[in-house]
Amino acid sequence: MSYRVLIRSHAWFLGICIAAGVICGAQAQNKMLLEDASLIIGDGSVLTNHDVLIEDGLIVSLGENLPPPDTGLVVDLQGKWVMPALIDAHAHLGFQSRQSWGADNYELENLTDNLEQYAYYGFGAVFSAGSDPAEIAQLLAATVRRRKNLPEFLYAAGLAPPGEGPNNQFLEQTSQVQARTGYQVLYGVTDPESARQTVTDLALKGFEFLKIWVDDRGGSQTKLAPEIYRAVAQHAGEAGLKVFVHQQSASDMQDLISAGVDGFLHGRIGRDFTDELIERAVQSDVFVIPNLGLGELRREAIGEDQFLTPFLSQGLRESLSASERRQVHPERDATNESELIAGFARIEVGGLDLVLGTDAGAVPGHPFGYTGHRELEIYVRLGMSPMDALRSATSLAAKHLGLRGLGLLEPGKQASLLILNSDPTSDIRNTRDIHSVYLNGQPVDRSAIASRTP
Repeated sequence: MSYRVLIRSHAWFLGICIAAGVICGAQAQNKMLLEDASLIIGDGSVLTNHDVLIEDGLIVSLGENLPPPDTGLVVDLQGKWVMPALIDAHAHLGFQSRQSWGADNYELENLTDNLEQYAYYGFGAVFSAGSDPAEIAQLLAATVRRRKNLPEFLYAAGLAPPGEGPNNQFLEQTSQVQARTGYQVLYGVTDPESARQTVTDLALKGFEFLKIWVDDRGGSQTKLAPEIYRAVAQHAGEAGLKVFVHQQSASDMQDLISAGVDGFLHGRIGRDFTDELIERAVQSDVFVIPNLGLGELRREAIGEDQFLTPFLSQGLRESLSASERRQVHPERDATNESELIAGFARIEVGGLDLVLGTDAGAVPGHPFGYTGHRELEIYVRLGMSPMDALRSATSLAAKHLGLRGLGLLEPGKQASLLILNSDPTSDIRNTRDIHSVYLNGQPVDRSAIASRTP
């Protein structure tokens, strides 16, 4: 039986799929033509009035006036903007739920719900940075492969001095997860020999990424010593594992680059982020995540933002709304702002890859998906062009995470798409104006996802 349907309402399309069940779902996954949209490719270019042909969850071709498939769906997207789904390259899944934050939330059901929240906001992949037991992370990755309508899930093993690493509040919660599940969350290393052996063990365990903490937490923890992180980076490189760094000082970055790390999860882009440091990072193909929203949004009354409220229980919404601690328009330190603007300008001139990352989930009230859109707004406020901000969240993030199927609109890539009603290249806040989301060619039922908030 053949189906050839011109869809002008995405909500109506979802209604058909829900009513028809398996038949419509199979057709949506098989062949689909998205017609007459502006395509943001992900590499800095835009194609206007173009079509996208999708088959079996992959992009088959892009072009003008492509012939419709013999069977499948034709979706009219005139006036819409299609771009690759976003990627968050720094998060911590499982601890934040729609009601609370903490170790009690860390279970497969909530991890899956976190990914669905990312899907709602148009994300096609998430990197969870060093706070997941391998056994549970592998279960979540298997769920993603089975369902196909969830963002790709990547995860790292976390290495630090024994019993240390994450911020003290988060460290307590990861310890509780380890005690409750019996699975190891963090890996303590004490010297180069133990570091090399741990890397070998983690490679055998299936990890592809390592995260190291190089931070004394204001004197409350032991900072990972250079001879240890050098051993980690060297042995990881030999084993084909990528090493990403949590660090709080630009002064540590030069030696970490020399050690062979692959990227930084906290940019610290101030006056100490020098031209020389940028040049070294570019030469070594090392990326940097500015991660500015983690500090900025905790002072803002984000509970009153309608873009976020679908995922806030009443109690959580009240805790994130205006108070002594949170203001609707908090003041910014003028000196810090000017230093960040200068840092972004140096990065643009130097050609350094900035990648989108949010640290969502590492502290209470830093929500999944929403913070990614807000982070892009911060980048643009500090001088980045909207197009370059979109690249940081698509092709550049995919490049440094090894996501070969994501980040670009081109034949052979996954049909994981964010479709917008308005042009984000003229106003980055238009990434909020979401028309629809597809992951692997399947429509995401955003209304159903949001409706589950208590």
